[in-house]
Amino acid sequence: MIVRDLNDLKNTDRAVSDAQWTSVRMLLADDGMGFSFHITTLAAGSEHEFEYKNHYESVYCMSGKGSITDIATGETHEIRPGVMYALNLHDRHILRAEQELVMACCFNPPVTGNEVHGEDGSYALPEETAAE
Repeated sequence: MIVRDLNDLKNTDRAVSDAQWTSVRMLLADDGMGFSFHITTLAAGSEHEFEYKNHYESVYCMSGKGSITDIATGETHEIRPGVMYALNLHDRHILRAEQELVMACCFNPPVTGNEVHGEDGSYALPEETAAE
């Protein structure tokens, strides 16, 4: 059984951030669960363009308000507590935080914790990350 406290991980190498977001990786690839689980906080007023070409992601909004736009279709959906979205087609998207957003995220395949977003907003596959 794995038991972890978000508050205990906030000041460790499992907390990854830039100026506009923080992601606390509660589960990573080396935990052997087949997915990774993160609590991600996006700063109010921030906008992020991502396309996880090598990963599937599902996201559940726990608090805050924002929107997600599917770049391929132009369709925009409201993000608020209780809303989940899944990037089942590796959808290129823009995520906007009107208020601070706190999201629970799962990635498959799981991230290792060493990934950085590429110029296209994606993460490399774990084998590619290890080779760098």
